[in-house]
Amino acid sequence: MMKYFLAVGLTSLLLSANGQPRQDKKQPRTGKTTTLQQSPKTAADRWADSVFLSLSHEERIAQLIMIRVHSNLGADHVASVIRDIRNNKIGGLVTFQGGPVRQAQLVNTYQNISKTPLLVAVDGEWGLGMRFVDSVISFPRNLMLGAVQDSSLIYEVGKAIGEQCKRMGIQYNFAPVLDVNNNPNNPVINDRSFGEDKYQVARHGVAIIKGMQDAGIMACAKHFPGHGDTDVDSHYDLPSINKTLSDLDSLELYPFRRAIEAGVGSVMIAHLYVPAIDNKANTPTSISYKTVTNLLQKDLGFDGLIVTDALEMKGISKYYNNGQESLQSLLAGNDLMELPSTAKGSITAIAQAIKKGTISKEDVYRRVKKVLRAKYELGLANLQPIDPVNITADLNAAVLPLRKRVSESAITLLRNDNHLLPMAAGKKIAVLAVGVDGGNNTFVEAVKQYRPDADAYVFSSRQSEAQVSAMVKRLKADYQAVIIALQDYSRRPANDFGITRAEKAVINQVQEEMPAVVVAFGNPYAIRFFCEAPTVIAAYEDDSLTHKAAADVIFGKLEPKGKLPVTVCNNFKFGTGITSIVQPAVPAQLESAAPETVGMNPLVLQRIDSLAYDMISKGAAPGCQVLVLRNGKQVYHKNFGFYDYSQREPVTDSSVYDLASVTKICATTISVMRLYDEGKLQLDATLGAYLPFVRGTDKEYLRIRDILLHQAGLVSYIPFYKEVLYENGWPDSVLFSQMQDSLHTLRVAENLYMTPRYTDTMFRRILDSKLLPAGRQYIYSDNDFIFLGKIVEALTGKRLDNYVRETFYEPLGLITTGFEPRSRLPLSHLVPTEFENNFRVQWIRGDVHDPGAAMFGGVAGHAGLFSNATDLGVLSQMLANGGSYNGSVYIKPETLQLFSSYGSGISRRGLGFDKPEKDNATRQEPYPAKSASPLTYGHTGFTGTCVWIDPQYNLVFIFLSNRVCPNGGANTKISLLSVRGNMMETLYQSIM
Repeated sequence: MMKYFLAVGLTSLLLSANGQPRQDKKQPRTGKTTTLQQSPKTAADRWADSVFLSLSHEERIAQLIMIRVHSNLGADHVASVIRDIRNNKIGGLVTFQGGPVRQAQLVNTYQNISKTPLLVAVDGEWGLGMRFVDSVISFPRNLMLGAVQDSSLIYEVGKAIGEQCKRMGIQYNFAPVLDVNNNPNNPVINDRSFGEDKYQVARHGVAIIKGMQDAGIMACAKHFPGHGDTDVDSHYDLPSINKTLSDLDSLELYPFRRAIEAGVGSVMIAHLYVPAIDNKANTPTSISYKTVTNLLQKDLGFDGLIVTDALEMKGISKYYNNGQESLQSLLAGNDLMELPSTAKGSITAIAQAIKKGTISKEDVYRRVKKVLRAKYELGLANLQPIDPVNITADLNAAVLPLRKRVSESAITLLRNDNHLLPMAAGKKIAVLAVGVDGGNNTFVEAVKQYRPDADAYVFSSRQSEAQVSAMVKRLKADYQAVIIALQDYSRRPANDFGITRAEKAVINQVQEEMPAVVVAFGNPYAIRFFCEAPTVIAAYEDDSLTHKAAADVIFGKLEPKGKLPVTVCNNFKFGTGITSIVQPAVPAQLESAAPETVGMNPLVLQRIDSLAYDMISKGAAPGCQVLVLRNGKQVYHKNFGFYDYSQREPVTDSSVYDLASVTKICATTISVMRLYDEGKLQLDATLGAYLPFVRGTDKEYLRIRDILLHQAGLVSYIPFYKEVLYENGWPDSVLFSQMQDSLHTLRVAENLYMTPRYTDTMFRRILDSKLLPAGRQYIYSDNDFIFLGKIVEALTGKRLDNYVRETFYEPLGLITTGFEPRSRLPLSHLVPTEFENNFRVQWIRGDVHDPGAAMFGGVAGHAGLFSNATDLGVLSQMLANGGSYNGSVYIKPETLQLFSSYGSGISRRGLGFDKPEKDNATRQEPYPAKSASPLTYGHTGFTGTCVWIDPQYNLVFIFLSNRVCPNGGANTKISLLSVRGNMMETLYQSIM
């Protein structure tokens, strides 16, 4: 939990042993308050008073009771509902399964015979299709919505659900679920949750709430205080949540706080045993005074309607029944009792408790009037009958268009390691539908829209493991690639989601034997069985619209947009999602050669291994990649160690590092050289010639040549982040938000977004910074390259990352090299840099380490580039070749020679490039290595990286590490041990 978003403590839980309320009169903190509590002279109060006065004592109590109604259970059920309405004068109905026309007719009947307007509710988490399954289409489950990054689309879903309810004569929807599902084996919440991240749950929950309430329907945040971390279903038993108050406050309660601030009309109390809140035996939270009154009402300041979860559930009914469950709920502070064991018994139990003084009549009547005011606010004072004509069509009208948009926004590409996607034309492909029994399969049909020649195969749940090998053999013999569709499996985690051992085996063996993409049409937690598959898509639902969207992604018509809302396994953690597929025409490859064939001694090269192991053992860095090229051939490429000191994730060829200042040469300088080649940029032109916003400042007349040489007089570094922190270290809450919204669009880190307007302030700080006389002093400066990055953008009309990708990386076939790697690569490939304690307060993984570059949105001229050693080797070899690669010229050789030569009389620098010290041979500490020739050029990076190219010896040396892991730049052992210099010197010693 980031320290600047910690919630207020749960002070009201510090009660006496008997759980009685404290004497202090703490003001509720409601944020945007609900409309349910008005001043005494409002129209709602006047109507509530008039209805209240027309009721008897027992009828007033009955306003707090809501009973179950179906339209598919026949005459006996209808008769029982009518008896409760006529005889017991209950105040509300909760609609369940049936058909919309029958339901409308019955509700009209029930309203006509009721003495007071009935509050009609529904448990419609994904719309009324959840209840009217015979004729109304459901919206997607919340876990699919959790993969969507656009909260405005979630708002539209909420509003459409609200409009459905309104058309159906429903005023109150028991939704959304605000449980943070941080237990993958949760049997009752699971895909009903928006995910495991409290910010995402809060963001989407608030969007649904606002959408429904803007449609005039009361929303209900549930299941308070949080049902996500349990493996027991409260329908059948009482689950326990064994967490501390601090843990609950920092996680489970967070979405409820945000919902209350957003003005949610209602909160539902779960049946949970949470001893940190109330350790009284056999006391579910739904009947806990400490939970309902002290925590929800006093601490969180909620003053809307509070409703119990269904009182017929075993989580409470195993302890209380015959109406006692309703009394206990009322004593705890609830306003509405949902589905008690008996309406009449509940009224009797409460009336007797009033008579005995167990609860005051005034307290009960206050809640009755609260419910009546809610009825008025929800339109029940002017109740109109439901028109059943065209009601089914009306309920379905908005569903399919929104389902389509959700599907297209949620499809999540988790991994594309074999670069199979988008599926190339010309390959002979097959579709293997696993889990279905054949027949009409709309996913197969969607694939055939792109590839009519694709063959389809079925592996059903009835097939055995003995049949796996024959299927694998046939596919491998006849096809070049397979699309594996996992379908028709259970959404519940019990029994492995109903996925058989044979089904798991056929999927895993096919993807191991040949190019294959695994698409899971259902609960994404089931992907845990296929975490090693090289290409995986989470599709969340198993319907025709999702089938079409998945096919569109597979064949490149649609970019994947979703992010995984939960952690499935180490390879697929929360937030995983490739949203930019790079598919080069010819993926980059480096030709390998034995060292001796290019004049290098392999035994000497092996000393690099010892240096790497020594570095790791002494804590200079947890791991590294080392790549050596000579004469354009790869002669050494090894990985050492792990991502961090926990040693859970080993470094592999696919591991991608933050290059830090290597960005300066591998993105900005090569772009400047290309623009110089094209005559668009002149070295002796001034900054003001290209950047209008510097005109009128002392930076206007700085020469581009001096900027490239770091002798323009700019200060070296401006700690932009320090200016946006409060004295307590928290980021400015106006500039930053923990959730991405329309104002805060720049991602700075996980759950931290900044308003892009602040980048203007950052440039103003550079323009206002002290300037030394140009050309007289060498000052290595990030600000030089921030300006150069903006020049590239001004001259090309493209953002720096897009320009360099289109001009260099994609034509060279580079997969990993680029900015914003989280949008392109699996999180499991991204090596973490450090746990940052002074700004973002989290592990930095896949977000740029440099805080200034992060505040520029991850794309800047001085930092932000990521790559693995292989791709960086191809880019470096292009430079070593004089600017060409595989027959294509990227930079003119004379330009490369100009930029890579010594360009200054006061420093060792070239134009954009770093170089050896001019007196290297006699220096006590030579840089970058004693034997490096004067022709050598390259750069090092703060995170522990370097790229060096020595044309005299046709050498390329690449070293990538995260030496700042875990605690930042204070660890300088990599320099003290001269790890990079000693490895590079070994290359020269190996030359025969």
